[in-house]
Amino acid sequence: MTAIHSLAVFCGSRVGNNPAYAEAGRVLGRGLAEAGIRLVYGGGRIGIMGVVADAVLAAGGTVLGVIPEFLTQMEVAHAGATEMIVTDSMHARKQRLYEESDAFLVMPGGLGTFDEAFEIITWRQLRLHDKPILLCNVDGWARPLVAMIEHAIEQGFADPGCRQLFEVCDGVPALLRRLGSLPAGRGGPGDRF
Repeated sequence: MTAIHSLAVFCGSRVGNNPAYAEAGRVLGRGLAEAGIRLVYGGGRIGIMGVVADAVLAAGGTVLGVIPEFLTQMEVAHAGATEMIVTDSMHARKQRLYEESDAFLVMPGGLGTFDEAFEIITWRQLRLHDKPILLCNVDGWARPLVAMIEHAIEQGFADPGCRQLFEVCDGVPALLRRLGSLPAGRGGPGDRF
């Protein structure tokens, strides 16, 4: 049985141009439900976020959405989520996502996904938590993100130890296998970052 009970998933509010991204979201959602891992995510019904949440729910899993008030007014909140927390800001949303999760997963996405990924990696570097961080390389999507970190290391802006702050998994099946063997990190639900 996995030590990971709640997984924050950072991913796109769009599905992207490659059908492999949405398919990866469906496979991930089914896998999380089958493993009994609660999805904790940004609360949207659109993009890969919505695909993952729909798949978790369809497979009988649990979904916690965390969404700021202004996005609910744009009608993007997922009405079918098991639980929906509405926050007053994007910062409060991210704080709650981090508090509610045992580990973090970065799936394909855009600027918001990059923001969440770099913030949670930075917080681990600063020792504000020691929860696992996984990047899912779906059809090569994560390579430029990792290359940017490598470039920062090569240019002297980041320590080589930064490579140990996250793991890259090639595809969802490898990711689900890794989730099953991960230990829980320091900084559990309810902790303040």
